[in-house]
Amino acid sequence: MSVKTGTGRTVGIFGLTNIATGARRVCQSLRLMVGVPEYSTYVAHMRDKHPHLPVMSYQQFFRERQEARYGGKVSRCC
Repeated sequence: MSVKTGTGRTVGIFGLTNIATGARRVCQSLRLMVGVPEYSTYVAHMRDKHPHLPVMSYQQFFRERQEARYGGKVSRCC
């Protein structure tokens, strides 16, 4: 069940749509704080701005982001 608000937005029962949206934004912010951009944002950007280029898989994207952040070096304490 959903209802339309005065601003034209559709809100799920008990405002759960807003809670889910807020949770997604918090997760995205946390990922950006630790240097892991959102894969879906990358895919949307590539399809919109660079349709002639191939889109990396999630594993390639994650590896490339780690190398960009840490310079390809992974140090372990153990």
